[in-house]
Amino acid sequence: MQRFNNILIIKPGAMGDLLQMTPVLRALKRKLPEARISILAGSAPSVDLFRHHPLVHETIVFDKGREHRSLSALLGLWQRLRGGHYDLVLNFQRSNLKAWFLASAAFPCRVLVYNKARGRTVHAVVNHLETLGGLGIAPSDVEQRLELFLGGEEVQHAQELFRLNGFAGRTVVALNPGASNLIKCWSTRQFAALGDRLMDELGAEVVVVGGGGERELAQDICARMRHKPLNLVEKTSMLQLGAVLARCALLVSGDTGPLHMATAVGTPVVALFGAIEPRRTGPVGEGHRVIRHAEIECVPCNARKCGNPHYLECMEKISVDEVFSAVSQMLAERKTGGLNQ
Repeated sequence: MQRFNNILIIKPGAMGDLLQMTPVLRALKRKLPEARISILAGSAPSVDLFRHHPLVHETIVFDKGREHRSLSALLGLWQRLRGGHYDLVLNFQRSNLKAWFLASAAFPCRVLVYNKARGRTVHAVVNHLETLGGLGIAPSDVEQRLELFLGGEEVQHAQELFRLNGFAGRTVVALNPGASNLIKCWSTRQFAALGDRLMDELGAEVVVVGGGGERELAQDICARMRHKPLNLVEKTSMLQLGAVLARCALLVSGDTGPLHMATAVGTPVVALFGAIEPRRTGPVGEGHRVIRHAEIECVPCNARKCGNPHYLECMEKISVDEVFSAVSQMLAERKTGGLNQ
């Protein structure tokens, strides 16, 4: 097989998309142990996910909407990539012309291109791994778990946060209400009711997590709850969020980045899915639960807007009772009280 020394992965996606790439990193390093792997991602917070990753040589920001919007900035990034002397490029953004322009900085080189599955249902992790077929790597050859490596600073931050809020020795459940699209969101009313039950009936502590633009969702949950949870929405970096989730007994979330982050740090997830197909983007690994009402006529659906006359019926149909039951059973099975020291 041809020897490759410098590999460039182009993946300007969101948090969940990037974490679902981590099995690709392991597969590449196993096949090409001497190669250096660089990742071109879409924002500074995104590349920060790989700050402590032992298999990543370099991370590079490609902010096509802002920093690299102008032609001069794009040319500057092209020149930087040209100096990398890459001999293998994996382009996971085949439909983006700017991504192809940046890939050309490595020419002549070997190029492998991601093809999104059409007409079949396959998990995104497997679909990404299929890109490596040209190197003789099959998805079945690779352990498909996700990984997020945390630094001592982030771990200490989460530990101190839990200590200051009296969480040491307590069962802590995280609630993540936001998502990239409202059709993926469970209502704040239901999250608030769940949070109160977790605190009243299980004696658990509740922390609300999330990212940019989700402050109002978190505030609404806190306002509706009788017992005030710890609200960390927009108050942590990505890696700090990962460290917080690593100390939680469980996460309740829709289909969004923190769901995959929780699985990557070993925290079990109760995943709330409505229209979206969990066999494509659901939690990876054992010990997770997906709650979904597939009996609804329009499920699954890939539309960006809900067309059901009963708006978001697929999410509304998920009851607080069934989510609470799943959380209770999972906590009992794991006996996780000792995880939150």
